[in-house]
Amino acid sequence: MPQIALATPQARNCYELVGRRIQRLIATPNVQKVQVVTVSKQEDESAEAWQQVLLEIEEISGVRIDRLESGSVRIGWREYCEA
Repeated sequence: MPQIALATPQARNCYELVGRRIQRLIATPNVQKVQVVTVSKQEDESAEAWQQVLLEIEEISGVRIDRLESGSVRIGWREYCEA
C-alpha cells in the first residue's frame, strides 16, 4: 500500500496494524480460493486508520469493496469482481 502521512506515530502504527490484519485474512488459503473476504473494524482500531486502509484498497485495480449494512466490508478480486 502507498505510504500516507498520518498525524502521529500512534496513528501510523494503528494504520499499519489494520493493513497487516487485512493482509493476513486475504492470504489464508480458503479466502484465496473464493477470492472474497468479509472484514469488520475491530473495537481497538481507529476509525481513521480503518477508513484510510479501505480507501487505499479501493484504489487497487481489480479489487472491489462492498460496504455492508452491518458496517463490515466485503473485499473481492478477480472473478468475484467480474461476476
